Amino acid sequence: MAKQHCEALKLDNQLCFALYSATLAMTKLYKPMLQALDLTYPQYLMMLVLWEQDGITATELGKKLMQDLGALSPVIKRLEAQGLIERRRSSQDERKVQLHLSEAGRALQTKAEAIPPQILCSSGLDLAAGSQLKQQLESLRQSLMDSL
Repeated sequence: MAKQHCEALKLDNQLCFALYSATLAMTKLYKPMLQALDLTYPQYLMMLVLWEQDGITATELGKKLMQDLGALSPVIKRLEAQGLIERRRSSQDERKVQLHLSEAGRALQTKAEAIPPQILCSSGLDLAAGSQLKQQLESLRQSLMDSL
């Protein structure tokens, strides 16, 4: 005798799968745009932070991206090898290493400015709906973090 399907266990009823599959679709959409900039998605996220806060430490970058240093280190090394960032010792505290944009890293920002409007257009959302969805996702993330 076949087991009855539990509605709560159907894949299409899972919030986690909706988020996961939306994330897959989003990163797939970003891929060709980022390839044109010679960046991976993790590199792009790091560059976004550095365009906003040039000179932060890797620890601060990790907090901002909610990732541990072990996951960030290889990406930082690749960005440095590409000539987009430079690591420098802090003049205030030599124990700290700060990440600074190179001229090429700063110049890349201008090219990247076209990406967010393209993503919004592809999403089918207007600016207000996109902002509302982002706020809902941030609220969800915070609730989940609070539950850990």
